[in-house]
Amino acid sequence: MHTEKITRLEEKSNPAPMASGVMGNPPFAQERGYLPALLIVLACFAIPLWRLVMFALHDDLYSYVLLLPFVSWYLVRTKPPQALAASKPLRPLGVILILAGAAVGVGYLMKGAGFTTAYAEDYLFVNILAFYLCFLGVNFLFLGRATLRALAFPVGMLAFMIPMSLAMRTSLETFLQYGSAYCADGMFRLAGTTFFREGLLFHLPRINILVAPECSGIHASWILLITSLLAGYLFLDTMWRRTLLAVLVLPLALVRNGFRVFTLGELSIHISPAVMDSPIHHQGGPLFFGIFIVPFFLLLIWLRRSERPRAKTETQKN
Repeated sequence: MHTEKITRLEEKSNPAPMASGVMGNPPFAQERGYLPALLIVLACFAIPLWRLVMFALHDDLYSYVLLLPFVSWYLVRTKPPQALAASKPLRPLGVILILAGAAVGVGYLMKGAGFTTAYAEDYLFVNILAFYLCFLGVNFLFLGRATLRALAFPVGMLAFMIPMSLAMRTSLETFLQYGSAYCADGMFRLAGTTFFREGLLFHLPRINILVAPECSGIHASWILLITSLLAGYLFLDTMWRRTLLAVLVLPLALVRNGFRVFTLGELSIHISPAVMDSPIHHQGGPLFFGIFIVPFFLLLIWLRRSERPRAKTETQKN
């Protein structure tokens, strides 16, 4: 009895060290060779990464890029140590990824395509893609399967640092333009408005409205997609609910932008065509984004609550 008491007192006086995965450095940061290899990759791509920072500071669509590394690092730091268990790395795959990244970067240089303002997105797309492949390769070289599985989402979120190429961005904008035009078409029909549509051009009684690339809503839609992925990861447990939340962002974005076109059209008809030159048109994006963020959060709350009964049932069975 006395021995047990002494042992317990010693345990209390010598508490266990704080879990490194929560408050200190993550366990994988101490993997031999991991940090030096990561620093080498960062040094090799220092110029493209710097240009990415400068590009993100002047482009509304990619302003979130500056926050992504910090968000991913926070998600890594909140992982419990037991989730980052030691296991065997997938070194062959790591080598393949590094070679692929190097091939992409070197191939772009051999092509003779340098950095120009007109093709900044193409330059950054290729070079940041090469960096991301090399970054993944370093992780596969030094980190075990269990650690990689636990870090899959934080590492995967960093893929959004890769800007879209000019062709990809143009294609997405065109899709959102026509999708928004179709949604606005349906709303005008439901409202009984007299109009005639030619592709992206709406002929209304007092004004004509063109759904231009600037009206595609690509900025808000892209941010909402990233938000849906992050919210699903933080607040939902089942994969199908996370997927549903992310997939429904697209129709929500199209309806939101279609509603904006519809609202501007109705105000121009019933109030004044000068509405098209008012702040409602030129600075009204955040307002319409705020209105349609409400259904997004209601959907998130519903999905979150739908998991609770199941969790309670499993707890009672156990």
